Amino acid sequence: MKFIRLILMVLMVLFAFQSCTSQDIRIEDYNASLASDFNQLIIETAIAEDNLLTMKGVRSASMMHVAMHDALNSIVPKYEYYAYHTEAPDADPITAAAYAAYSVAINQYPDKQESFKKILDKQLSNLEDSESKAKGKTLGEAAAEAILKKRDGDKWNGEADYTFHPMAPGVYAEFNEHSGTPEGFVFGAGLAVIKPFLLPNYDHFKAPPPPEINSEAYTKAFNEVKEVGRFDSKTRTEDQAHLAMWWKEFGESSHNNLLRDLIKKENPNLWDATRSFALMNMVIFDGYVNVFYNKFHYNHWRPYTAIRWAAHDGNESTEPDAEWNNLHKYTYPFPSYPSAHGTASTAAMTVLANTFGKGDDYKFTMVQKEVDSAGFFSGHMKMDPPTRNFNSFSEAGLEASMSRVYLGIHFRYDSEEGNKLGAKIGNYASDNFLKQL
Repeated sequence: MKFIRLILMVLMVLFAFQSCTSQDIRIEDYNASLASDFNQLIIETAIAEDNLLTMKGVRSASMMHVAMHDALNSIVPKYEYYAYHTEAPDADPITAAAYAAYSVAINQYPDKQESFKKILDKQLSNLEDSESKAKGKTLGEAAAEAILKKRDGDKWNGEADYTFHPMAPGVYAEFNEHSGTPEGFVFGAGLAVIKPFLLPNYDHFKAPPPPEINSEAYTKAFNEVKEVGRFDSKTRTEDQAHLAMWWKEFGESSHNNLLRDLIKKENPNLWDATRSFALMNMVIFDGYVNVFYNKFHYNHWRPYTAIRWAAHDGNESTEPDAEWNNLHKYTYPFPSYPSAHGTASTAAMTVLANTFGKGDDYKFTMVQKEVDSAGFFSGHMKMDPPTRNFNSFSEAGLEASMSRVYLGIHFRYDSEEGNKLGAKIGNYASDNFLKQL
């Protein structure tokens, strides 16, 4: 009898243990509102702090969603982890994800702790104190600590030396009168040496050289942007002018807005949504790092310089226009090739095609109510209409890339190579990280 009672006690203990394991957690029961709420606030916080002119915002969003992802997949392992892994089947998922997000957010934006605490309290308000909740808090904080430690010393805010080269055909030249920046200023040289999240090195993907200045390919691209990108273009259509201005919003803002809208529409579970947020923000970050490496490697001039200085470029087929200006009368102060906007936008769209569960052929609408009228601090203008419609994620990525030609700040080959580079980065990320188990 004692032996039988012992067996029964063991079985009862096993049953009790199994009742609180991951087998009882149905991830379909956990919606993605937690991920979207924290995402919206951290992006809004980043915009308010520096208008996304540093890498802090997308870096913080990446770390936040990675911490949430690792915590959730330590409870129910659906996807590979990134920085932290343990077995915590009896931890509460909402508590774990919320504390993971909160811990990263207040580490990066300590003066906004009260705002992030409101989301934390909202998410936990319906949960009674329990051992599962306590374990969730411990798990979330540990996942946050792991990704913060992993990114320590990644040089996200470092500086790099840059020396302007003497004027020569194809060489990036200063145009502070058009960019509204101090003399001698160049943006982004430090981005080229940051440690990526996913790529092995900042120079992992190397773009081929831009066309030679005396080539037919360059002449064709020169004449195209000179016409369709000019302020008073006679051939640029109304739709091309609209998309040129509409796509000016930085990728870390516009694509996070899009993903939150898609989550409202499709209602994925918290595991799937957090993975998409994590991968998308990491490829936007890595896209900027890799494309700025290529930019400063080739140091290629902008259309503004090329068109005004064409009399000295050694190409008999290019005609100068000393008064030429582009659609928004502004040029960003860093080299042209490849397009950074095309790279980051296409990388993000590629990840969404690969991870959101709908494939590439998916119809959606993006909303952008206002954009900068010209440069970084030019004031906003409303977009009319505020929406653009797409039949696929790749179509949106390509349009984002090509918008810079109609804006008059990139040659076609800049945009095309940015689109290719972004697709490579997005596919590399999807193929090698946070894969389904």
